[in-house]
Amino acid sequence: MIEKRFAPEVTQRLFTAVEEDDYVDAQVSLPPVIDLHCTSEIIQSNYALCLQFWEEGVQRRDLLDLTLKQASGVELSAAERLQYKYMRARYKHLRFAQRLYLQKHQAGFLFGKTTVYLGRFQDGFRNQKKDVITFYARLLRVYLSSPIWGLVRYRLRHSRLASVDNFVACRQAQMQALKTIIAKPKLTGREFHDVRKIISQQVSYYDTLRSIDPENREARQVSRFLAAINGLMGDKHDEMVADDMENRLAYATPVALDEDIRQRLELLLARFPL
Repeated sequence: MIEKRFAPEVTQRLFTAVEEDDYVDAQVSLPPVIDLHCTSEIIQSNYALCLQFWEEGVQRRDLLDLTLKQASGVELSAAERLQYKYMRARYKHLRFAQRLYLQKHQAGFLFGKTTVYLGRFQDGFRNQKKDVITFYARLLRVYLSSPIWGLVRYRLRHSRLASVDNFVACRQAQMQALKTIIAKPKLTGREFHDVRKIISQQVSYYDTLRSIDPENREARQVSRFLAAINGLMGDKHDEMVADDMENRLAYATPVALDEDIRQRLELLLARFPL
């Protein structure tokens, strides 16, 4: 059972780091070689902080009320949209943590589905697609119900964590997958999204690491470099989703990867021990 707790300033540092996850800083590069050293204590502490970050920042009733309000045809205010965005960000960060630190490297089924549906619902109201909003609001009404919420919380606190060797192998496997995908001159929307998921998981690791240890300069450096890639890819993915929804360009259509993104990804692979 996960019991470790952190002081408020630690979770606040993580909140700030997550907020900066799409900030493109052109001045940040990488160390000559990315250090993959890790310990079981780091794995335990990182997962515990990600869990606390979600528990303290997501209230079931508040999140459900926001989805039902939007689905009823009443537009969320700017403050409510921001509240929704922050709660979804905490879901995403904990889903990354499950994929990184759990022995099976998978998010729980119910938690993972909820995270996906929150994203689809957000795409719906961003692009003013009433049918999408209605469909995912119905699903979220179930997935955010009290019985499922209780089951999800229990499973999150009773999870088997990965060993150090298993964790490092997982990170290396992700980089190998990234290398295979970007070897292609053009990527489909799904392949592009798969690359972004890998980057997002890696940046989440360094964000959590530097939130616990703010003196870890390398963690901050790698975090900022990955955040730049994440930001560039996030903007492009939003365009791809909007183009698909408006029938301008199908999500499955292969398109060339932006050269700036490709160069950053290639540098990451060159510095990452495989």
